[in-house]
Amino acid sequence: MKINRLDEEFTSRKVKNRVIAKYFGKSESTISLWRNNKRQPSLPELREIAKLLRIDIKDLLEPTDWKKEKSPTYEEFSDKLK
Repeated sequence: MKINRLDEEFTSRKVKNRVIAKYFGKSESTISLWRNNKRQPSLPELREIAKLLRIDIKDLLEPTDWKKEKSPTYEEFSDKLK
């Protein structure tokens, strides 16, 4: 499942994993895992990336479109429990 858009943003801005790794004090392999949606940065880390790139944090996340979603909403599920 794709959650973040780090690869797209890093690619378009020519951001190197090595630089981000140095900034966060993490390994390049950790940044690669983030970039490839194998692991996710924490919200504070994601916020820091957005601040570093001077972009809205929402631009680092996959957009959600629930129009075609078939699973029940909270209200529908809650009503079934009554």
